[in-house]
Amino acid sequence: MTSTRSYTSPVRAAAAAEKRDRVLQVATDVLRESASATHFSLDAVAKIAGVTRLTVYNQFGSRRGLLEAVFDSIALQGQLGRLRHVHAQPDPREGIDLLIRICCDFWSSDPAVPRIYEAMASDVEFAQALTERNERRRQLIGTLVEKLSTKATRPQLRRDTVDFIFALTSFAMFRMLAPGRSSDEVGELIRASAHAALERMAR
Repeated sequence: MTSTRSYTSPVRAAAAAEKRDRVLQVATDVLRESASATHFSLDAVAKIAGVTRLTVYNQFGSRRGLLEAVFDSIALQGQLGRLRHVHAQPDPREGIDLLIRICCDFWSSDPAVPRIYEAMASDVEFAQALTERNERRRQLIGTLVEKLSTKATRPQLRRDTVDFIFALTSFAMFRMLAPGRSSDEVGELIRASAHAALERMAR
Protein backbone atom coordinates (compact mmCIF):
# COMPACT_ATOMS: atom_id res chain seq x y z
CA MET A 1 0.00 0.00 0.00
CA THR A 2 1.30 3.43 -0.88
CA SER A 3 0.87 6.03 1.86
CA THR A 4 0.04 9.61 0.97
CA ARG A 5 1.84 12.26 2.99
CA SER A 6 1.02 15.92 2.83
CA TYR A 7 4.03 18.05 2.20
CA THR A 8 4.39 21.80 2.33
CA SER A 9 7.33 23.29 0.53
CA PRO A 10 9.49 25.41 2.87
CA VAL A 11 9.71 27.97 0.08
CA ARG A 12 5.91 28.04 -0.26
CA ALA A 13 5.47 28.31 3.50
CA ALA A 14 7.98 31.16 3.68
CA ALA A 15 6.22 32.96 0.84
CA ALA A 16 2.86 32.56 2.58
CA ALA A 17 4.31 33.88 5.84
CA GLU A 18 5.85 36.86 4.03
CA LYS A 19 2.52 37.61 2.35
CA ARG A 20 0.70 37.39 5.67
CA ASP A 21 3.16 39.77 7.30
CA ARG A 22 2.77 42.21 4.40
CA VAL A 23 -1.03 42.13 4.65
CA LEU A 24 -0.82 42.62 8.41
CA GLN A 25 1.50 45.60 8.02
CA VAL A 26 -0.77 47.14 5.39
CA ALA A 27 -3.80 46.61 7.63
CA THR A 28 -2.01 48.35 10.50
CA ASP A 29 -1.03 51.25 8.24
CA VAL A 30 -4.61 51.58 6.99
CA LEU A 31 -5.82 51.92 10.58
CA ARG A 32 -3.08 54.41 11.39
CA GLU A 33 -3.90 56.61 8.44
CA SER A 34 -7.70 56.30 8.35
CA ALA A 35 -9.89 59.04 9.71
CA SER A 36 -12.34 56.36 10.80
CA ALA A 37 -12.36 52.60 11.34
CA THR A 38 -15.31 52.39 8.94
CA HIS A 39 -12.77 52.71 6.12
CA PHE A 40 -11.13 49.47 7.23
CA SER A 41 -12.14 46.51 5.09
CA LEU A 42 -10.69 43.33 3.59
CA ASP A 43 -11.10 44.86 0.11
CA ALA A 44 -9.19 48.03 1.02
CA VAL A 45 -6.35 46.09 2.66
CA ALA A 46 -6.13 43.59 -0.22
CA LYS A 47 -5.95 46.35 -2.84
CA ILE A 48 -3.11 48.18 -1.09
CA ALA A 49 -1.24 44.95 -0.33
CA GLY A 50 -1.48 43.87 -3.96
CA VAL A 51 -3.30 40.61 -3.23
CA THR A 52 -6.84 39.36 -3.73
CA ARG A 53 -9.57 39.70 -1.14
CA LEU A 54 -9.68 35.89 -1.04
CA THR A 55 -6.02 35.81 -0.03
CA VAL A 56 -6.71 38.11 2.91
CA TYR A 57 -9.78 36.07 3.82
CA ASN A 58 -7.82 32.79 3.69
CA GLN A 59 -5.14 34.26 5.96
CA PHE A 60 -7.38 35.91 8.57
CA GLY A 61 -10.88 34.56 8.07
CA SER A 62 -12.80 37.82 8.39
CA ARG A 63 -12.56 41.54 9.10
CA ARG A 64 -12.73 40.67 12.77
CA GLY A 65 -9.89 38.16 12.42
CA LEU A 66 -7.74 40.77 10.71
CA LEU A 67 -8.55 43.37 13.38
CA GLU A 68 -7.62 40.90 16.10
CA ALA A 69 -4.34 40.09 14.34
CA VAL A 70 -3.53 43.81 14.08
CA PHE A 71 -4.28 44.30 17.78
CA ASP A 72 -2.13 41.31 18.77
CA SER A 73 0.72 42.60 16.59
CA ILE A 74 0.54 46.07 18.13
CA ALA A 75 0.32 44.51 21.61
CA LEU A 76 3.50 42.55 20.89
CA GLN A 77 5.33 45.62 19.57
CA GLY A 78 3.98 47.72 22.45
CA GLN A 79 5.38 45.20 24.94
CA LEU A 80 2.02 44.45 26.50
CA GLY A 81 3.54 41.11 27.37
CA ARG A 82 5.28 42.88 30.27
CA LEU A 83 2.03 42.41 32.18
CA ARG A 84 3.29 38.95 33.11
CA HIS A 85 5.86 40.66 35.36
CA VAL A 86 3.17 42.42 37.39
CA HIS A 87 2.64 39.40 39.65
CA ALA A 88 6.36 39.26 40.38
CA GLN A 89 6.43 42.62 42.16
CA PRO A 90 7.15 42.19 45.90
CA ASP A 91 4.44 44.70 46.85
CA PRO A 92 1.00 44.49 45.16
CA ARG A 93 0.99 48.31 45.05
CA GLU A 94 4.15 48.15 42.96
CA GLY A 95 2.31 45.67 40.77
CA ILE A 96 -0.52 48.17 40.31
CA ASP A 97 2.01 50.91 39.48
CA LEU A 98 3.70 48.68 36.90
CA LEU A 99 0.36 47.76 35.35
CA ILE A 100 -0.55 51.45 35.02
CA ARG A 101 2.80 52.26 33.41
CA ILE A 102 2.46 49.37 30.94
CA CYS A 103 -1.08 50.37 30.00
CA CYS A 104 -0.18 54.03 29.48
CA ASP A 105 2.83 53.03 27.38
CA PHE A 106 0.64 50.77 25.27
CA TRP A 107 -2.28 53.15 24.81
CA SER A 108 0.15 55.76 23.48
CA SER A 109 2.31 53.33 21.49
CA ASP A 110 0.58 53.38 18.11
CA PRO A 111 -1.86 55.66 16.26
CA ALA A 112 -3.78 52.55 15.18
CA VAL A 113 -4.93 51.88 18.74
CA PRO A 114 -7.73 54.51 18.68
CA ARG A 115 -9.02 53.13 15.38
CA ILE A 116 -9.05 49.61 16.84
CA TYR A 117 -11.21 50.72 19.74
CA GLU A 118 -13.40 52.73 17.40
CA ALA A 119 -14.02 49.53 15.42
CA MET A 120 -15.74 48.05 18.46
CA ALA A 121 -18.73 50.28 17.79
CA SER A 122 -19.36 48.81 14.33
CA ASP A 123 -18.27 45.21 14.84
CA VAL A 124 -20.04 43.36 17.66
CA GLU A 125 -17.92 40.22 17.39
CA PHE A 126 -14.69 42.19 17.47
CA ALA A 127 -16.00 44.18 20.45
CA GLN A 128 -16.58 40.91 22.26
CA ALA A 129 -13.08 39.65 21.43
CA LEU A 130 -11.48 42.87 22.65
CA THR A 131 -13.63 42.89 25.77
CA GLU A 132 -12.40 39.38 26.57
CA ARG A 133 -8.80 40.58 26.26
CA ASN A 134 -9.52 43.53 28.55
CA GLU A 135 -11.10 41.21 31.11
CA ARG A 136 -7.69 39.64 31.63
CA ARG A 137 -6.57 43.02 32.93
CA ARG A 138 -9.51 43.07 35.34
CA GLN A 139 -8.56 39.61 36.59
CA LEU A 140 -4.97 40.73 37.14
CA ILE A 141 -6.16 43.79 39.07
CA GLY A 142 -8.47 41.55 41.09
CA THR A 143 -5.55 39.36 42.13
CA LEU A 144 -3.50 42.37 43.26
CA VAL A 145 -6.41 43.94 45.15
CA GLU A 146 -7.13 40.61 46.82
CA LYS A 147 -3.57 40.55 48.17
CA LEU A 148 -4.05 44.02 49.65
CA SER A 149 -7.41 43.31 51.23
CA THR A 150 -7.98 41.82 54.69
CA LYS A 151 -10.67 39.69 56.27
CA ALA A 152 -12.33 42.92 57.36
CA THR A 153 -12.55 44.25 53.81
CA ARG A 154 -16.13 44.26 52.61
CA PRO A 155 -16.58 42.24 49.39
CA GLN A 156 -18.47 45.11 47.77
CA LEU A 157 -15.65 47.55 48.57
CA ARG A 158 -13.15 45.12 47.09
CA ARG A 159 -15.24 44.80 43.92
CA ASP A 160 -15.62 48.58 43.72
CA THR A 161 -11.85 49.01 44.00
CA VAL A 162 -11.17 46.48 41.25
CA ASP A 163 -13.76 48.06 38.96
CA PHE A 164 -12.41 51.56 39.62
CA ILE A 165 -8.80 50.65 38.86
CA PHE A 166 -9.96 48.69 35.81
CA ALA A 167 -11.71 51.82 34.55
CA LEU A 168 -8.69 53.99 35.36
CA THR A 169 -6.39 51.78 33.29
CA SER A 170 -8.73 51.60 30.27
CA PHE A 171 -8.05 53.15 26.89
CA ALA A 172 -11.15 55.32 27.29
CA MET A 173 -9.71 56.92 30.43
CA PHE A 174 -6.29 57.38 28.85
CA ARG A 175 -7.80 59.04 25.77
CA MET A 176 -9.85 61.39 27.94
CA LEU A 177 -6.83 62.48 29.99
CA ALA A 178 -4.23 62.53 27.20
CA PRO A 179 -4.96 65.93 25.55
CA GLY A 180 -2.34 68.39 26.80
CA ARG A 181 -0.54 65.75 28.88
CA SER A 182 2.34 63.36 28.26
CA SER A 183 1.91 59.63 28.82
CA ASP A 184 3.90 59.95 32.06
CA GLU A 185 1.66 62.77 33.28
CA VAL A 186 -1.44 60.74 32.57
CA GLY A 187 0.15 57.83 34.42
CA GLU A 188 0.76 60.02 37.46
CA LEU A 189 -2.89 61.07 37.58
CA ILE A 190 -4.04 57.47 37.29
CA ARG A 191 -1.58 56.25 39.92
CA ALA A 192 -2.69 58.90 42.39
CA SER A 193 -6.33 57.92 41.93
CA ALA A 194 -5.56 54.20 42.14
CA HIS A 195 -3.57 54.67 45.35
CA ALA A 196 -6.41 56.71 46.85
CA ALA A 197 -8.80 53.86 46.08
CA LEU A 198 -6.46 51.33 47.68
CA GLU A 199 -6.07 53.50 50.78
CA ARG A 200 -9.84 53.85 51.05
CA MET A 201 -10.18 50.07 50.89
CA ALA A 202 -7.51 49.64 53.59
CA ARG A 203 -9.31 51.88 56.08
